[in-house]
Amino acid sequence: MQCSLKILLLSVILFLGGCGHKEKQITTLHMLEGGKTFAVPTGTAADQIVLKKIPDAKFEYYNSILDCSIAVKDGKADAAAYDLPILNNIAAKNEGLVVLPELIMDDQYGFAVRLDDNDLKNTIDQVVAELRSNGTYEAMKKRWFPEKGDPAPMPLFPSDGKNGTLNFGTAAVTEPMSFFDANKQIVGFDIEIASRVAQKLGKKLIITDMEFGAMIPALISGKADMIGAGLSITAERAKSILFSECYYKGGLAVIVRGKPASSPAVATGLLKTVNDIHDKRIGVLLGSIHDAYATKTYPNATLLEYQNVSDMLFALNSDKVDVIFMDESSLKEVFSKNPDLGVLDPSMFIVPIAAGFNSENDRLREQFNAFLREIRTNGIYNDMVDRWMNKGLSEMPEIKTPATNGTLKPGIVSDLGLPFTVIKDGQLIGFDIELSKRFAAYAGKGYEPVDLPFASLLASISTNKIDIITSSMMITEERKKQIDFSDPYYESGVSVIAQKKNLAKYAGTATSADKRTFAEKMSDSFYNNIIFEKRYLHIINGLYVTLVISIFAALFGTLVGALICFMRMSKRMILSATARAYISVLRGTPVLVLLMIIYYVVFASVNINPVLVAIFAFGLNFGAYVSEMFRTSIQSIDNGQKEAAIAGGFTKVQTFIYIILPQAMRQILPVYKGEFISLIKMTSIVGYIAVQDLTKASDIIRSRTFDAFFPLFMVAVLYFLLAWLLTWALGLIELSVDPKRKRQKREKEAAR
Repeated sequence: MQCSLKILLLSVILFLGGCGHKEKQITTLHMLEGGKTFAVPTGTAADQIVLKKIPDAKFEYYNSILDCSIAVKDGKADAAAYDLPILNNIAAKNEGLVVLPELIMDDQYGFAVRLDDNDLKNTIDQVVAELRSNGTYEAMKKRWFPEKGDPAPMPLFPSDGKNGTLNFGTAAVTEPMSFFDANKQIVGFDIEIASRVAQKLGKKLIITDMEFGAMIPALISGKADMIGAGLSITAERAKSILFSECYYKGGLAVIVRGKPASSPAVATGLLKTVNDIHDKRIGVLLGSIHDAYATKTYPNATLLEYQNVSDMLFALNSDKVDVIFMDESSLKEVFSKNPDLGVLDPSMFIVPIAAGFNSENDRLREQFNAFLREIRTNGIYNDMVDRWMNKGLSEMPEIKTPATNGTLKPGIVSDLGLPFTVIKDGQLIGFDIELSKRFAAYAGKGYEPVDLPFASLLASISTNKIDIITSSMMITEERKKQIDFSDPYYESGVSVIAQKKNLAKYAGTATSADKRTFAEKMSDSFYNNIIFEKRYLHIINGLYVTLVISIFAALFGTLVGALICFMRMSKRMILSATARAYISVLRGTPVLVLLMIIYYVVFASVNINPVLVAIFAFGLNFGAYVSEMFRTSIQSIDNGQKEAAIAGGFTKVQTFIYIILPQAMRQILPVYKGEFISLIKMTSIVGYIAVQDLTKASDIIRSRTFDAFFPLFMVAVLYFLLAWLLTWALGLIELSVDPKRKRQKREKEAAR
């Protein structure tokens, strides 16, 4: 018993002594002196370089720098030495490891070309200088060298290769400079710069993976035009190859154990990096490059496509999606009205933006390129970028567009959002609008913008419904198969945003709370959505267009239905068969498909008002249903009445007008009213062919206010009132053709 007490007492003493001892965290190179152990990869000069700085260092050798880092993390070594960007990448993906700020040796990375290839060397230097001056270089560093997590996905750099190919040699084992991603594609900081060089030269980039030691021989022998993979600039190497200017200052760094950090994302499932969205719900704009990129990069994610930015933001705010992709330039406007949203990745990839043209309209495209060169030279372009992109201003300059050389019809998306395109005070404003309007003035053309859903732009330019696409359209290889692009006029980053409550970086912070009463919220919504910037004008114009389409489509459809009914009841086989085929096809074809076919195919070469196309399409569809109403109602009338009328001296026409039709009308009108209500609601799809109806008006308003509830509720009420008003008018007609109801009404009035 006494022995047990001694053992217990000794254990307590040792425990307390252990609790009082804390391992001293290494924060400087000086703390690694005194015989500390370094882990270094076998076959490198890292150990010799460390010894010059720390002569008493001890070494353990491992196959790779990753193995060295694991040894440090497990406490088998005090530190590991290797190239700075490689260690930064390892530390970002491994909690508990940090890179010391002090370098053992400075180093400079450069790209290399053959000794006689000064032109390519100068192009590389020019590209790097441009990246540094316009801020892209810093965005690249954030993307490839994140503080935590994996590097962001590789941007897309489409090139038609019209000037040949650029052969780039690299060793794809130096993440994040050059490495294979999850899709087995070679990506990295060096690869992105090489891609930009190829794009500037108008060449297609061909990447060849090789051993690091084989890169210089491949360059000298002509198998590669350019090499790079964290390649250090040295005097010895410069004797046989030509280096570019330094594009990255690195060096031999040291990685050590850091203070253990708890990860809120691991505990709570919060999003830390874009790698965390691989199995999440992603919202994208239908037909956008975001759509194609998300489909390819995140095959296990649930992709949800939306017609406009407003719907996408509403889905994000209401937890219908986890993240959405948006243009980086639009974030300032979005966050100003959505304070509970935050950025997961500010610039996941960067793609050039250009104007789109019909492939047979080279003259207009070349004219636009000349215009673009002129405004870049005279300073107008820089002023536009400064006002719309940098300062976030929203004032449109006055630009006169005399129609001396015809009219320019640019395809735009009015609810894309600032800084590109919005409607303010009933007028289109934004960078894209100013650009296209200045081009119209340059070409001496009038200016008639055509507002379309983003997904309809390619179809419209291909069928010459519009002359040019100026709607922040990113250049992709797939789109280049359908249309021609101008020279790029802007370079846009694609950001990933989510609710702050789902982002690890905002863990523990309180989201904004709306303390307004319900009455105050409704009052503010009414002012913001109706009064401010005269937004009621959108509603009035949209209501008028919806009313016109509904009434005239119903009238036209009724006439068509009567004709088809006549043909369907004809004893001539060809007329009857034609009518049956018409009814089957029109009733079996979705109205949206019918509308698109008529506008983009039937009237492809005709300059026709899209409102007339909508009336025609809805009328044809309505006529197919009305014809069957007429036929079944007429056939329900007892044939004996027809025979009696003819026996009494009536002609067939008189019999139909005075005997058959009045009775048929009493049966038709109740069903007709229901079909007419359906017609009114179906008109909400006319925005696909650039008609600004009531639904499109609400989309425009939501693109400015980001209020999902009030505009939709308001439009729903207006549709209800419109349907009620028109069906009430039909009810009066129904009353006038029903003798029994007219008699009952007269009796009620007399009783009063």
